[in-house]
Amino acid sequence: MLLANSWQPSSLEDWQAAGFGLYVHWPFCQAKCPYCDFNSHVSREVDHPRWARAFEAELDRIAAETGPRPLTSIFFGGGTPSLMEEATVAAIIERATALWAPANDIEITLEANPTSVERAKFTAFAHAGVNRISMGIQSLVDEDLRRLGRLHSAREALDAYTTARSVFDRVSFDLIYGRQDQSEAAWENELDEALALGPDHLSLYQLTVEPGTVFGARFERGKLPGLPSEDRGAELYHITQSLTDAAGLAAYETSNHAKAGAECRHNLIYWRYGDFAGVGPGAHGRLTLGGIKYATDCLRDPGQWLQAVGAAGSGEASRQDVPPAEQGEEYLMMGLRLTEGVDLERAMGLGANIDTARLGRMIEGGWLERDGSNLRTTRLGRPLLNAVLGELLA
Repeated sequence: MLLANSWQPSSLEDWQAAGFGLYVHWPFCQAKCPYCDFNSHVSREVDHPRWARAFEAELDRIAAETGPRPLTSIFFGGGTPSLMEEATVAAIIERATALWAPANDIEITLEANPTSVERAKFTAFAHAGVNRISMGIQSLVDEDLRRLGRLHSAREALDAYTTARSVFDRVSFDLIYGRQDQSEAAWENELDEALALGPDHLSLYQLTVEPGTVFGARFERGKLPGLPSEDRGAELYHITQSLTDAAGLAAYETSNHAKAGAECRHNLIYWRYGDFAGVGPGAHGRLTLGGIKYATDCLRDPGQWLQAVGAAGSGEASRQDVPPAEQGEEYLMMGLRLTEGVDLERAMGLGANIDTARLGRMIEGGWLERDGSNLRTTRLGRPLLNAVLGELLA
């Protein structure tokens, strides 16, 4: 039996439940990390003025379609956006906030690696409008940084974090756990060290070996020893939750922890299923236009994207409308990552088909809990989210 739908919002207005953001993808890095499956490239020379003009042209194109909207956030991801010239960042922010109405508390995040952190450059980013830094530290252990292909040491990472905090009020950083030969005690000590820095936001990811990466190839050849068993991985996850809870940085999403009010507003747009424009090589977007929700993606190759924007007036590779049933499923898949959960009536209004018998079994089993229209994962269900979704959406 399927749940009945009593809420019928128009697709044209649904995105407003979560807001509208802009994602800017800078595809260049100093080196390609062996675990990374993001669209990143190493290039010795970059024509920054040309790239700035291309980004501005893409913003103009998209704004002509969306019309004026409140802009909740801008996120510079990559790649390594801290390698961008300050003038390029400033030009993008200036154009975006002229095309769309920036929220009074707009969040503008820029990802940074410790090797590209300079106080003068960060000060210039801040003057351009950046007000949040997300730093890819990944580990506080030198040997593990080497294994992860990182170019910085633990000391350099800590110094970079201190520099960032001297310029910005909001600084988050990433750590990867479940690394080769990492014991529970070692991770507990490392996470204690990270929490002692007093961050208000941490992104803590368990290492996954993705196909198509250097790590993926090594793993297939049996050249990636020491990865944790499923049981040890679960124990590392529980240590993570326990220590962050005790430090006041509870998980508000599967891998993200923050003090109250310090959550990443841009990522909340994704998880709450809002709209976001994606510009730059390989960037994805979700845009509601004329009552239809579209999935967009851009050309992945930096050279092809840059040429297409200049010659054809668009770096977009494809655009497909998202059928109602898929919208409902996407909302559930994204929203159940959040500790706050999802609105069942909104999910059904978007087109999700939810079987009451399956839902009841998962609630009885302790994986999900429901309070009126709110549905969320439990502590038991959260680390098993993929299995929970597989059952719920089967």
